Amino acid sequence: MTVVIITRDRRDELLHVLRRMADVPERPPVIVMDNASSDGTADAVAAEHPGVALVRLDRNLGAVARNLAVERVATPYVAFCDDDTWWEPGALARAADHLDRHPGVASVTGLIRVEPDGAEDPITPELRHSPVPAPDGLPGPALLGILAGASMLRVSAFREAGGFSPRLGFGGEEELLSLDLAAAGWWLCWTEDVVVHHAASTARDPRLRRRQGIRNTLWTTWLRRPAPDAVRRTATVLRGVPRDGASARAVAEAVRGLPWVLRERRPVPARVAFGLRLLEDSQRRSPARRYVG
Repeated sequence: MTVVIITRDRRDELLHVLRRMADVPERPPVIVMDNASSDGTADAVAAEHPGVALVRLDRNLGAVARNLAVERVATPYVAFCDDDTWWEPGALARAADHLDRHPGVASVTGLIRVEPDGAEDPITPELRHSPVPAPDGLPGPALLGILAGASMLRVSAFREAGGFSPRLGFGGEEELLSLDLAAAGWWLCWTEDVVVHHAASTARDPRLRRRQGIRNTLWTTWLRRPAPDAVRRTATVLRGVPRDGASARAVAEAVRGLPWVLRERRPVPARVAFGLRLLEDSQRRSPARRYVG
């Protein structure tokens, strides 16, 4: 497997992640995509981790930087990190073993433990008890979404699905890719024996991330869900967002994007739509899906 990390202006956090990844027994090749950082991130990586493949982008490409990294990957699997997440020793090998044994599985998402105390991420119950129907013998519960900072993907499936959309930037950008993988017949799984740690960055702009998350959720809803489901999901999202300027801007951006969304709309097959409907209740109750900040 190859590890891909995208970063922007989080030098110290990234260096901590790279030190962690240098200690894992799998010793994977690591590609760092620097999204035009202005804080000396790229120079620090080059100086402290000369074995890392460093790509200095001249502008911020957001999640699309992962696509460019995967173009360089020569291994069958790619494990994504954020610049504030790292894989526990042995987790990469276990994820790759699952993909080896299950050729119909496109992704393995791990159990996220939140630093500093190692508690399970609040999204864990939603993944552990996923109601998505699946055949017997998968390595874990079937999902209809991945978590980009804690998932290993089959490179061939990622490329087939087209990677991350340049339309979405950051904030729930994984959902559209996940639905396209599922629509193509791939399985997405969560496994408890693959552990990823997350030390949430303090350098993020929570209002910007919330605005992008709401907008991207609405866009993905109308890009891929059947119309009745899209209407219901839209109403649920809008009822759950804070009544403030950031939410209003998110909705305005989503509305402005409707022309391209409707042009590119491609509803998922009925079996995927059924799975999405089964997930609605757990997603509505999940503390990890509160639009805050």
